[in-house]
Amino acid sequence: MSNRIYARYWIETAFPLEQAAAVLAGEQSSGTFVRVPGETDELRARSGARVEEIAELDTVMSPSLPGAGVPKGAGPAVYRRAHLRVSWPIENMGPSLPNLMATVAGNLFELKQFSGLKLLDMELPEDFRRACPGPQFAVAGTRRLSGVARLPLIGTIIKPSVGMSPEETAAMVKQLAEGGIDFIKDDELQADGPHCPFAGRVAAVMRVLNAHADRTGKKVMFAFNVSGETHEMKQRHDLVLAAGGTCVMVSVNGVGLAGVADLRRHAQLPIHAHRNGWGMFDRSPHLGMSYLAYQKFWRVAGVDHMHVNGLRNKFCEADESVIASARECLRPMFAGPGPGFTIMPVFSSGQTAAQAADTFRMLGSTDLIFACGGGIVAHPGGIAAGVGAVRDAWQAAVEG
Repeated sequence: MSNRIYARYWIETAFPLEQAAAVLAGEQSSGTFVRVPGETDELRARSGARVEEIAELDTVMSPSLPGAGVPKGAGPAVYRRAHLRVSWPIENMGPSLPNLMATVAGNLFELKQFSGLKLLDMELPEDFRRACPGPQFAVAGTRRLSGVARLPLIGTIIKPSVGMSPEETAAMVKQLAEGGIDFIKDDELQADGPHCPFAGRVAAVMRVLNAHADRTGKKVMFAFNVSGETHEMKQRHDLVLAAGGTCVMVSVNGVGLAGVADLRRHAQLPIHAHRNGWGMFDRSPHLGMSYLAYQKFWRVAGVDHMHVNGLRNKFCEADESVIASARECLRPMFAGPGPGFTIMPVFSSGQTAAQAADTFRMLGSTDLIFACGGGIVAHPGGIAAGVGAVRDAWQAAVEG
């Protein structure tokens, strides 16, 4: 396998495609806006990024983003669009996730040669599999800890998102556990606020879940939101572990790649990755990065579950995009023997029993967490009826 990093982009530029691509490759490796002493041909051959492929797509007459430049004296600007593939030697940054981000998704977005630029995908060499932690539990470990062998984990989110005390949260958890739920998570807005302190919430919730497990033999998985400074996340993880909990959650955009990787190296529990803030990367088709590229950073950092939105969701993402994201989570990142860094996709956002059949038909797998907030908690028949409806819908979908 090549020992290079490959990244694929969608670009839009008023400059000749080859010139714009060369500027990007130079800016993101050994070059800058002017040739400098010391940048020898030998150094450029060794450390410069390579433009591997340019595939022209179409043209438009106006720029998609403000601030883009145009060639001097070229007359009316025509903006060309293309797919661009660039590669870098691993020696430029080593298997470092923060420095990988700076290379493939750094200053290139501000280059005035581009009126549109989006990272579509990337391929990483074996160095990252050997050096980075990767997922610890993923699908198999999550199924083992939750006791769910065949269907998706039927889950929910604590709602209202904030405002309840630890005791009120535990009372809702008791209803959910008695209703047959497999998985519960904190809302991403609930962390360690004064109205619901983390330690108090863990104690109250685990008292309920441990008692339920003692009675029934089923330990409901609760993803406690440990997001915070690195030392806080480790302390919170240890509190959950000591209380008998089986999962922690992080807001990955808030704690960063280094924070997630540090927590993963410390963790003895699955890490549930919430992608809140994701829309700023992908909502514009002309800027940012696709989920196919985005989720690879977090998989290598070591998360076990990751949100992919859901069908007919309350946000703006199309169903086809949601399913493509979920498929990517289940597809190995690396070929050959060794861990493929697959993870469990989490469907959420306006999900109810109504989406189960289509989700199974389009994804072709039950290796997922199906999280319904209002779809369970607000069910007209009550929480137990909500859980039962979602589980029945998935059972029916699997049985055809």
